[in-house]
Amino acid sequence: MSNSNEILEEIKLLNQFNLDSMASGIKVHTQQASEEVVAAAARLFDKGLTDHVDGGYLTELGIEAATNAQSLMRVLS
Repeated sequence: MSNSNEILEEIKLLNQFNLDSMASGIKVHTQQASEEVVAAAARLFDKGLTDHVDGGYLTELGIEAATNAQSLMRVLS
């Protein structure tokens, strides 16, 4: 998978977070999710954007990244 496809998978995951409620995270189920999604969740964790390798909650940096990703989606839609 190319680097740009990996980044797109990460952006897709960031867009799934509900920024209106920091009390809700996401859970990537390794048994059900594609390998690409599982790998994207792990990369977000490795980059310090989430607090668990399988999703979890956004960190401060993750909130900033998700806010920017979601803003970009609104502009492009």
